Amino acid sequence: MKMLIGGEWIEKKEKIEVLNPYDQSVVDIVPRADAKDLDRAINSAEIGLKEISAISSYDRSQILSRAADLIRKRADEMATTMSKEVGKTLKEAKGEVSRAVQTITLSSEEAKRIYGETIPFDAAPGGQHKMGFAMRVPVGVIAAISPFNFPLNLVCHKVGPALAAGNSVILKPASATPLSALLLAEVLLEAGLPANSLNVITGS
Repeated sequence: MKMLIGGEWIEKKEKIEVLNPYDQSVVDIVPRADAKDLDRAINSAEIGLKEISAISSYDRSQILSRAADLIRKRADEMATTMSKEVGKTLKEAKGEVSRAVQTITLSSEEAKRIYGETIPFDAAPGGQHKMGFAMRVPVGVIAAISPFNFPLNLVCHKVGPALAAGNSVILKPASATPLSALLLAEVLLEAGLPANSLNVITGS
């Protein structure tokens, strides 16, 4: 598989073999990112932040909802890939895919509930007939580093809420188990995520 930078699937000469922990067979090969790739991902994510924060909470919610549906449709493929790269039983992998659907669905729902607060000032002297408000705004570019043991759902726990809140993400999945994260990136792009809003770099 290839890594995702700036909405493009990138190949490299330097590779990492993804091995099945059961028999050490090669499941797939991914690029080994370097410092230049990281710089490109950061530049892309800065553009992506402007793109994703400019769209409405409703639209972000819809993108994540479509992504959850696509994960559900590709559940067998994602579970099989996960089973091979991390060594889980197929039953466990299917359970994790199901949890990932729930995580992205919850992120979709929360995207519509991220709002500020209205504060009455009349509890303080001189505050009568005055009100203030707080707004919630995107934090910025989120760096997400995920572990090997739950290569899809823990990625969803980082990426889903970040995108729901209008942040862009640079994701670095575990080198031993990057394939599930790359499949998730495919799904999110297919669901309509702005191209620069998610970058996935592989390597150590």
